[in-house]
Amino acid sequence: MKLRFIKNSSIALALIMVGFSCQTQEDNRSKTVEKYHQTTNIPEGILTPDKVSTSIGDLEFIDGAPLPETAEKVYENLDRMRGVDVFLKCMPAVSVRQLMVGPEEIGVDDYNKVLLFDKLMDSKPLYLTANTSTLYSIPSLNMKNTGPMVIEVPKGMLGAFNDAWFRYMEDIGPFGPDKAQGGKYLVIPPDYEGEIPSGYYVVKSKTYRVWIFMRAFIENGIDAAVANIKNNLKIYPLSEKNNPKPMEFISGTGKEFNTIHTNDFHFYEHLNEVIQEEPYEMLDVETRGLIASIGIEKGKEFAPDARMKRILTDAVAIGNATARSIVWYPRSEGSVSNMKGIKVFPTKKDSHWIMAWVDRNVFFNGKDGHTMNSDARVMFHYPYTAVTPAMAVPRLGIGSDYAMAYVDDKKVPFDGSKNYKLHIPPNPPAKNFWAVTVYDPQTRSMLQTDQAYPTVGSQTEGLRKNEDGSYDIYFGPKAPEGYESNWLQTIPGKSMFVILRLYGPLQEWHDRKWVPSNVTEIKN
Repeated sequence: MKLRFIKNSSIALALIMVGFSCQTQEDNRSKTVEKYHQTTNIPEGILTPDKVSTSIGDLEFIDGAPLPETAEKVYENLDRMRGVDVFLKCMPAVSVRQLMVGPEEIGVDDYNKVLLFDKLMDSKPLYLTANTSTLYSIPSLNMKNTGPMVIEVPKGMLGAFNDAWFRYMEDIGPFGPDKAQGGKYLVIPPDYEGEIPSGYYVVKSKTYRVWIFMRAFIENGIDAAVANIKNNLKIYPLSEKNNPKPMEFISGTGKEFNTIHTNDFHFYEHLNEVIQEEPYEMLDVETRGLIASIGIEKGKEFAPDARMKRILTDAVAIGNATARSIVWYPRSEGSVSNMKGIKVFPTKKDSHWIMAWVDRNVFFNGKDGHTMNSDARVMFHYPYTAVTPAMAVPRLGIGSDYAMAYVDDKKVPFDGSKNYKLHIPPNPPAKNFWAVTVYDPQTRSMLQTDQAYPTVGSQTEGLRKNEDGSYDIYFGPKAPEGYESNWLQTIPGKSMFVILRLYGPLQEWHDRKWVPSNVTEIKN
């Protein structure tokens, strides 16, 4: 072999050695390493072969040292995995953020402006799995500039305080310190060092932003419930208690606005806004480190380059698919059965009704209180809102309880072009009332059809009862003749899912002796 003359002899030697290495590399890899005085037997599981086939492709090494293309491939995968993990772990923060900033679209942009569904919630707003049966009143606070805030709660309200990471803080109403008699709550921000006056129910927050969820029952009529809120709900900074701003109540009924987080790259931008606004102490160091690993750090600009933006766009798509799979098909059996406690009727193997909380645990920390179930957290936060034990563990005849059907009797997603039936057995065990509502799987909000309030139930005028006291509820593009009041409209080309609510659940429900049918396709 002839070599061209190269002035720099070291470069020439390097080229010769590279050529030699390329020719002999495979031979050397297959040879047994010569033993030396200090050589010991190395367990096979410690060693890394020169070529490893994996789900992300072949990974190549030289005696355990990764080649540059292998390092590039695994970093791509690592960044993607971290992006998926951030989506699944940080969904609570981005969800509650949108719940607070979304109503700004219709003018709810200050602490004294309260979102009030004065004609109940209809299907116009994009709002996760809301109901059409109770009156929602939803304030939110940002204490970064105001300091401690006072909330004067009217009698008869039911609700809770959640912080900017969607964590439960305190109940309002029968399960809270006011015991449904109303009273003054004082919310303290994380950096407050002043005196805390007496005469308040004190709620200490780890975050500046706080979302307050309240609802009122309407057994005495909607007008009376609205008047109670407008006349008695007051929100103001503690520093302005002697001269508070007047309250404004902004109707959300029939208005278009969005309270649902995105499932695209913007998710990470919205998470960054939460991280920049809230204190370090909001999160543990490991979660902060996970978020920082994709470029989101407090006090720094989030500016991913083209490569990282591409990876995160892929990650959020995988994360979104993962969240939806957890909700539609929770793993309640098999070698991975961390969602076993999600079934409403665990002894009925063929029943597909599920709950919002695994084992009714709103803290997602397992039966031992120390083992985080991240799938359970996703199961709740992807389709639902409002974290409080009062909603997860209802007491006999008090509060409400829920059962969700995401799939039909064959355990496949619903087809809006088909017809389905839900059989409600006689004597539904609800002290107050029961209701069935239909939802859009894309938005997890009420399905937007010709029915403004897509709910039927015991309060529905003209609801037809069977001779034995049972009810049949129908779903489909057209109402079955004679059952128009028992029908919920669906849309061809779209899917749906169903929530059954019982208000004031009775003993037969708690004992799981009363069991509704699956939502079953009706064959024409």
